[in-house]
Amino acid sequence: MTKNIMIVGVGGQGSLLASKLLGHLLLTEGYDVKVSEVHGMSQRGGSVVTYVRFGEKVYSPIIDRGQADYIVSFEKLEAARYVEYLKPDGRIVTNTQEIDPMPVITGAAQYPTDLVDKLEKLGIAVDAMDCLALAEQAGSPKAVNIVLMGRLSKYFDIPVEKWEKAIEDCVPAKFLELNKKAFALGRDYAA
Repeated sequence: MTKNIMIVGVGGQGSLLASKLLGHLLLTEGYDVKVSEVHGMSQRGGSVVTYVRFGEKVYSPIIDRGQADYIVSFEKLEAARYVEYLKPDGRIVTNTQEIDPMPVITGAAQYPTDLVDKLEKLGIAVDAMDCLALAEQAGSPKAVNIVLMGRLSKYFDIPVEKWEKAIEDCVPAKFLELNKKAFALGRDYAA
């Protein structure tokens, strides 16, 4: 059975490293894995989407509407933007940080309020936390991606040591301890 994960965010947030780490981990677990190219405006500030699909045999890297088991979101509005891709029993793992999109910056729109509450009222399982604060606690605001991977790991039957090994394989040595700490903070966060 194929599982589908969408990683959504804003350009410059580290979604590529997150998808690389996830793909690497799943390959080492013996799955057939397809990771898509980034779709959208990947320059800093634009919307970015990466698909990670894994299973016994995966034929396409693309996830259709209503097919995502997980949406991992670097920003609340991005989670809401892609919610139609989530399966009825799927889960959103999101950072509660708000990054204003261009229409909000220019004053043409306002950032929606109470997004997490609105998603939950639709019956969607949402695991939301301030990943930026946890990343800063780990030592760098850039570690939001690894905090999110730590949180996502709670929903997988893969031992923590294997996730940590994937971090070792994908992250430069000088950032290893910081990223391992960010991963642990995300995984162990108590809502």
